[in-house]
Amino acid sequence: MAIIKETDLILKDGAVYHLGLRPDQLADKIITVGDPARVAAISRYFDQIETVAEHREFITHTGTVQGKRISVISTGMGTDNIEILMTELDALVNIDLETRTVRKQTRSLEIVRVGTSGSLKASVPVDSIVVSAMGIGLDTLMCFYNFPQSRQDKMLASELQDHISLPFAPYITYANSDLLQNVGDGMIRGITLTCPGFYAPQGRTVRLSPVQGDLLSQYISFQHGQITLTNFEMETAGYYAMGSLLGHKMLSVNVIVANRVSDVFSKQPEVAMKKAIELVLERI
Repeated sequence: MAIIKETDLILKDGAVYHLGLRPDQLADKIITVGDPARVAAISRYFDQIETVAEHREFITHTGTVQGKRISVISTGMGTDNIEILMTELDALVNIDLETRTVRKQTRSLEIVRVGTSGSLKASVPVDSIVVSAMGIGLDTLMCFYNFPQSRQDKMLASELQDHISLPFAPYITYANSDLLQNVGDGMIRGITLTCPGFYAPQGRTVRLSPVQGDLLSQYISFQHGQITLTNFEMETAGYYAMGSLLGHKMLSVNVIVANRVSDVFSKQPEVAMKKAIELVLERI
């Protein structure tokens, strides 16, 4: 059985390095958020908090609510952080950290992202909640992994690549069907575009502009059969891809804080976020 090198999986005092967590400090049900301040906004619903851990932007509170043991973890922004998060979460449950070997029997975590997003449809207003049935990655993370794509997925990716003049193929990912049904019940089901940045990749111009021209209009106008883009953000496809490769159940819940078609920003995004948090805590 292969031993994982110390420099491949860094440990400190029995904890995975970036998350600062030991296996006993992690629940099987996990809610992730980008903003570190949002961790406490969720754990205040807990009946008790048993673990508080912090390293860089990764803050974890583990506790119980309504008899369920849950961990809430902040990730920061971008799929690069999601790769770190997912790899180290998987290591906590599926690698024996003492022997540095993969366990014979692996466990599957349930992970629900609760984040903010921008709408690409006039019919999806600010303060609504979108659950991502599909994630499309415009980042290059999956170029470094053997991530399988079906013929249909490759066709969709190729068409989007041509439509926005992207120099590499996007990747197509999917939510866990059980979580989509149970946690996402009553939410708007969407096709979520994951961008590798907040400004040019999301069609914004400040001093610099997207090389593709009016990229926002290209996102809005894209159509492949019945598929159109609902919203965009910076993590969902990375979550779904890493979850698929590692065998974990994933779902992304998006609070719409901006409608990029009508150019409207939410006046009270915290109200919609509170609703999303309460729904996820009740259903996870």
